[in-house]
Amino acid sequence: MNESKSITRFVLMALLIGLIVLSCDPSKGAYKQANESENTTGPSINPNEEYVMVTTFVNFPMYVNHDQAAFLRWGKKMGVKTTVLGPTEWDVVAQIGVIEQVIPSKPAGLLINGTDPAIASAIDKAVEAGIPTVVYDSDIPNSKRHAFLGTDWYEIGRLQGEAMVELLGGKGKIAYLGIVGQTNMENGFRGLLDVFRKYPGIVVIGKYDSKGSTENAAKITADLIAANADLAGVCGFDATTGPGIGLAIKEAGKAGKIKVTTVDWEPEHLKLVRDGVIDVLIGQKENCSPGTALSFFMIWYTRLMSFQVMMRGRVLPTYHFRLIPVY
Repeated sequence: MNESKSITRFVLMALLIGLIVLSCDPSKGAYKQANESENTTGPSINPNEEYVMVTTFVNFPMYVNHDQAAFLRWGKKMGVKTTVLGPTEWDVVAQIGVIEQVIPSKPAGLLINGTDPAIASAIDKAVEAGIPTVVYDSDIPNSKRHAFLGTDWYEIGRLQGEAMVELLGGKGKIAYLGIVGQTNMENGFRGLLDVFRKYPGIVVIGKYDSKGSTENAAKITADLIAANADLAGVCGFDATTGPGIGLAIKEAGKAGKIKVTTVDWEPEHLKLVRDGVIDVLIGQKENCSPGTALSFFMIWYTRLMSFQVMMRGRVLPTYHFRLIPVY
């Protein structure tokens, strides 16, 4: 690969960072969706170059409708091939296997969902093979990734904490759940707890691992309700927990009695808000402010993202923060 081609690939990957949201094949096994556009953006773009996204739980509607859709749109706009790969379940070991299978094909760029710190070695292999590699959603700081783009999850946790304190009047038993061990979730948990420490009337009874499963979230919540007659609130930290928490609360007849804050605002979340089950949603919403695209090693890419907090259908003030990639 000559120097000009290398620079072009880095620039394309930088542009891709700017498009992915931080913001389906139903068959079993790995899912693959390719987009081969005939549209080219100029003579420096090679339409045969392939950019690959590797995630897990690849059929999950939020991933399909947001992250993957943005990635495929980017490929069409730039006139290059884009492919989405990954297991159909939340399976980090399988995701690692997919990354390692992709490396020998030497794609022009690799976009990896940072699902678990365990994928660091696979990321390192991609980087060492000379593949421009970006991690998104949750960072893998112990890897050699060229860049990371993700939401400020500490802020998500802080906002949830403040909302729950307001809902409970500063006192009551609460529990929180999400994907334990995932970097973004742990940052969110930290933000939540930093708020609760200011309110001695808030009693945290536990941190629980949803494992990215609505069913697990529902079972955990049902068990919490059964064991704690005075449970006052539950906080959720991944897209599956809200629906799971909501299901358990509805089945227990506790809608409106147990307060719920959670993340994301997919249709199933919004329905639970309308039904009076979820009290507060913290949504990740992409702002179209443009970033400056340069190569990863010269980039100062700043992205303005925004939170909107929806409480019982009422949109509260928007909170802004900046995302700056590591390199």
